[in-house]
Amino acid sequence: MSSRRIPWLTFAAPRNFHLLVQVLVPWLAGVAVLLAIAGLYTGFFVAPPDYQQGNSYRIMFIHVPAAWMGMFLYLLMAMYAVIHLVWRIRLADVMARSLAPTGALMTFMALWTGALWGAPTWGTYWVWDARLTSTLILLFLYLGYMALRATVDDRESGGRAASLLALVGAINVPIIYFSVEWWHTLHQGMSVTLTSAPTMAPSMFAALLLMTGACWLYCAAITLRRAQVQVLEDEADAQWVRDLLQPPTAESARTAEDPAGTIREEGHS
Repeated sequence: MSSRRIPWLTFAAPRNFHLLVQVLVPWLAGVAVLLAIAGLYTGFFVAPPDYQQGNSYRIMFIHVPAAWMGMFLYLLMAMYAVIHLVWRIRLADVMARSLAPTGALMTFMALWTGALWGAPTWGTYWVWDARLTSTLILLFLYLGYMALRATVDDRESGGRAASLLALVGAINVPIIYFSVEWWHTLHQGMSVTLTSAPTMAPSMFAALLLMTGACWLYCAAITLRRAQVQVLEDEADAQWVRDLLQPPTAESARTAEDPAGTIREEGHS
C-alpha cells in the first residue's frame, strides 16, 4: 500500500515530521497553558469544598490527570514498540523513546501528589496497597526502559529489547486501573467512568476535564519536541538537516526576500 493512499504516512519521513512538529508544538503548548490557567482557577476558586475532605481534595486536579497520563503514555509507548518491532518504522522507535521521560514524569507526579493528598486523608504518605504499588511498578518500568536504551551500545538491539520490555510491562496498566475494583484498597472507587455520570459537582468535573486537557496537550507538545530533536540528531548527515542548520548566505537571503525577482532574472538568462 503506497503512502499516497495513506496521506498521514508521509509524516513518517523525518523531514516531513520535523515540519509538522514545527507547526503543531506552539499551538499545543499555547492551548495547554490556557487550559491549565482555566482549570486551576476553576479547581481552586470556583469548585466547592468536598463535604468529607474539605479543601485537601483540590490536589486531585493535578494528581488525577497525571495518573491518567502516566498510564495512557505507557500504553502509547507499547503501541509504538509494536509498530517498531513489526514494521521496522524508525519514527515509531523515536516516538517510544520520546514518550518514556514524559510518562515517567507524569507517574512520579501522580505518586508525589498522591502522597501529599494521602497525608491529611489517610494519616500517612504511603501505604502498600494495590494501586500505589502497581503505580510505583509503572515508574520503575519507565525508568528501566530508559536505562535499557541508555546502556545498550547497539541501537537496534537496545531498541528491540526496550520494545519487548514496554510490551511486557503494558499488562501493569489495567492492573492499576482496575485495582480498586479487584482488591480492597484505601483508594475510593472510580468517580469518572464511561458508563455513568460523574459522582462529583459539575464545577469539580469541569476543572478536572480542563486540567486533563492541559496535561494531555503538554505531554503531546513536549514529546513531539523531544522526538524532533532526536530526529535531527539521527539525520545529522542528511542534506536537509545540513541545509536547516547552515546559516543563510547573502545570496540565499536575497532570494528569500525577492523570489519573484529571482525568477524573472532566471527567465531572462
